[in-house]
Amino acid sequence: MAQDLFVGIPVTDYAAALPWYERLFGRRPSFLPNDVEAVWEMAENRYVYIVQDPERAGNALVLSFVDDLDDRVAEIARRGVEPARRETYDGGVTKVTYRDAEGNEISFGGVPG
Repeated sequence: MAQDLFVGIPVTDYAAALPWYERLFGRRPSFLPNDVEAVWEMAENRYVYIVQDPERAGNALVLSFVDDLDDRVAEIARRGVEPARRETYDGGVTKVTYRDAEGNEISFGGVPG
């Protein structure tokens, strides 16, 4: 069964949020469906998007597990975005959390290499 996944992150000011997300994800959006929405394809048929929606802004919680956690965090730091929190759980699983200006939390998890 094929399944697409779209994860939405509401922001107050789309124009202000877009550059931060481009730095976080390391690239421009995969496509722009309209003037207040940007979409990144993170993996085949798996998308994260920001959308201007002031009433919902600041409440998103997104977690993506990756194979290259340490490299990913280092690349993001080179682009000028630092994590808000880093947690290591039993078994060595690590979660690195970033917060946008709204307070939305975007996290990457994995086993450090």
